[in-house]
Amino acid sequence: MSLNETLQEQKDTLLEALQDEQREHLDELLPELRAADLAEILEDIVEEEDGLPLVLGLLDCLPIERRANVLGYLPGDEQLEIAEAISDDMLLLILEEMGSDERADLFNLLGEDRRETLLRRMARQEREDLKRLASYEEGTAGAIMTSDYVAIPSGMTVSQAMMRVRQTAPDAETVYQLYIIDGDGRLAGTMSLRQLMVARPGAQVDDLMIKDVISISVDEEQEEVARLISRYDLLAMPVTDHDERLVGIVTHDDAMDVAESEATEDFHKGMSIGQLEDGVSRVPIWSLYRKRVTWLVLLVFANLFSGAGIAYFEDTIAAQVALVFFLPLLIGSGGNAGAQAATLMVRGMATGDVGVKDWSKLLGRELLVAGALGLTMALAVAPIGVMRGGEAVAMVVAMSMVTIVLFGSLLGMCLPFVLNRVGWDPATASAPLVTTVIDACGVVIYFSIATAILTGL
Repeated sequence: MSLNETLQEQKDTLLEALQDEQREHLDELLPELRAADLAEILEDIVEEEDGLPLVLGLLDCLPIERRANVLGYLPGDEQLEIAEAISDDMLLLILEEMGSDERADLFNLLGEDRRETLLRRMARQEREDLKRLASYEEGTAGAIMTSDYVAIPSGMTVSQAMMRVRQTAPDAETVYQLYIIDGDGRLAGTMSLRQLMVARPGAQVDDLMIKDVISISVDEEQEEVARLISRYDLLAMPVTDHDERLVGIVTHDDAMDVAESEATEDFHKGMSIGQLEDGVSRVPIWSLYRKRVTWLVLLVFANLFSGAGIAYFEDTIAAQVALVFFLPLLIGSGGNAGAQAATLMVRGMATGDVGVKDWSKLLGRELLVAGALGLTMALAVAPIGVMRGGEAVAMVVAMSMVTIVLFGSLLGMCLPFVLNRVGWDPATASAPLVTTVIDACGVVIYFSIATAILTGL
């Protein structure tokens, strides 16, 4: 049985037990479900008509700690809907049990009046921590970091540090990586829990710690955080403020969420779709239309250049009608080659594999690869040209194929670098944009070659 089928069966069982008020049955079923799976079931229920009361009923059957854990897995819209339906007392209890980063995310979703009400009822330290985390700009390291980490003051012995770990571990996001800070709160070094456990009790943590720490600023883009965590295989990355003070960490699981989100955003941009606020199955129809229509309308007008090119070469087309047969094939091949090259460059730039400094080297490589591709495709299509229009048409088609594939590939490779140079997202060099430009240019290239060769003959 697949995961989706299993979740659907569990959902039906939970709803049946809830509607029949079989509290004992629910108490048996709920502990068996993982928090992520239960959150997915609740997400499906809350989207149904009159589903919110059922979700609230299921959440009431959970302990506060587990309730907060499940709520943290839900998307923002569903979190907000549930938060607005519960009392301030209950919401405060849930916020206290959530991780600091999840707490800040949910807090930012609430209305200003509700936020002020909740802040007034929080303890001072908790309130200041929440306000600080909620203040960081969306999309930065500060916005995804957590303040729940184990910090050990420098100068401690191993035995003192172990005591510190035991005291702070219950509230920490992870205890496998420990951070040593100096008297001013600056990050001095890091060490693993394993290092601490195998060291002599009387040894100084300053002598054991790694001083060359990979850290990142709170203002750095979240995509860069995910890239560094992946590059260096880190469990977590420390985040520092402008004075090098340790203010939080970004854990590996949060970095994975960022990587998925950024990859999805690049895919959408790659097909000229604006960033969606939610999954494609949940986003409103109007929003989906609005995100797609702008580029499509612009590209419609861009395609007029293709029509203008065809109109300009009407005499050539009238003299050799067979040329029309090969037009979709040629411009389609150029568009496909260009889209491939653009995709490779955009992804390479996103992962840090290539940069602007690599442009000249990549240009030479792409010239060789595109030339080989064009020649191969020309050889494949030349016999069809002979059959349809004779040797002259076959020569035109073969030369056009090589030229258009070369042009398309080089354009697809260079466009991401140009956009990056002017400060735009390279993902904007999307397949529709590249193929539209190549379509218009391909028409001109094809019929220019045809006019030159056929007129001479």
